[in-house]
Amino acid sequence: MDKITLLQKRKKQLFEAGKGVREDINSLIDENSFVELSSFSFSENEFYGEKAEGEGVVTGFATINDYPFYIVAQNPACLSGGVSKSNCEKIAKCLNQAEKTSTPVIYLLSSMGVRVGEGVNVLEGLAGLILKASQLKGSIPQYLIVNGEVYGQISLLAGLCDFNFFIDKKSALAANSPLVISAKNNKNLSKFDIGGAKGLDRANLASFTVKNFAEIKKTIFEVNEIISKPIIDCGEDLNLSLPALDKKADGKTIKTVFDKEYAVELGASFCSEVKCYLARVGGIAVAAVVFDGENGVELNALNVRKLKDFAEFASCYELPYVTFVNTLGISADISTNNSLVIREIGEYVSVLDCINTAKISVVYGKAVGLGYTVFAAKSIGYDYCYAFANSKIALFDSVQGAEIEFSEEKKIDKNKLAEKYADENSDPINAAKGGYIDNIIQPAFVKQYLIVSLQMLLK
Repeated sequence: MDKITLLQKRKKQLFEAGKGVREDINSLIDENSFVELSSFSFSENEFYGEKAEGEGVVTGFATINDYPFYIVAQNPACLSGGVSKSNCEKIAKCLNQAEKTSTPVIYLLSSMGVRVGEGVNVLEGLAGLILKASQLKGSIPQYLIVNGEVYGQISLLAGLCDFNFFIDKKSALAANSPLVISAKNNKNLSKFDIGGAKGLDRANLASFTVKNFAEIKKTIFEVNEIISKPIIDCGEDLNLSLPALDKKADGKTIKTVFDKEYAVELGASFCSEVKCYLARVGGIAVAAVVFDGENGVELNALNVRKLKDFAEFASCYELPYVTFVNTLGISADISTNNSLVIREIGEYVSVLDCINTAKISVVYGKAVGLGYTVFAAKSIGYDYCYAFANSKIALFDSVQGAEIEFSEEKKIDKNKLAEKYADENSDPINAAKGGYIDNIIQPAFVKQYLIVSLQMLLK
């Protein structure tokens, strides 16, 4: 058999072994743009006596809407996507190339765990891979698609990636086998109950829950556009007013501040009272937080952790940080008090201080107590602070709250206290008198103020 015929035969075998995963890759990328790397790497699995074609993982580079990406895709048809030392080394090699060229990475993971018979070797491989992925965090975007079941230590990549996609009725991710988790907890739970997006609703791992690869492709493009292009001409009317905000300002109406078709919400299923958006305002890319609660959002360890992770992302990719405030202090319950909430708030402030781009606060609802200190105070580092004319800025949320706080004071004058914390004395005028609020604005014109402020602070 001549060498060309032999090559064609080997290629056919290789492509047949990875047919399914290559179809997934092709549904994600621009047509005929994929260039495979290290395709003819094979290792023998001593335990099963089988060859792992391509090491059970397909790597290469391609484009999505003309943007370049490196691709890492585990092949579940090869030894159940089992992770080996060679498997990890092949992935790390691809990551090294991505690092050299500052090109984003997309992982398609599907693995039932490590390959039996690898012993400590695979643990060394995993350690090297996890370290490499952690070194890329904050320097190049990493996207992870849970492309089936992902169990074991390879799931740690989800904690290092900037964006994780869970496919409805397909994705399940867990550090241990769901069967083991279910049995140890004396429950009969499905893999989705344990490792699906809903099963992980307190883990802050599901950036997006999607239906198919078409939705993933669209979202990756939208996110990458915002990250890679700080400012564009989006055709928006820069003097656009939003009269609906004069009538009612909430999480839904505040979203109209963002340019149409340029707002992507991250982690919608986790702590939904704190909404995090990658968006544009007047064509300028921003990382925006909207506190969405009818009576103001109370803080706890989980929603502050969501904020901290998002602020860290904004800092790494030098995005202006805009906070729409409707926030109270820490939730006054025993479980919150006995949690990591105080430490998380401290760490959030440290991350906030590291953001070297524009930091703008808009008090659209309440900024009460700690809700003002951390999310609106000039002294904590905000460049501009605006407040809606009908917003509330105060030390306490109500007269009753002040009375409880000072209940042990023997000479307390409840009438004076009631006057001091009455609604008419808790408007933003008092904060503005001290120079802490740059302007009190009519809600309808908030977008105009934001655009001007962002333009002034752009570097």
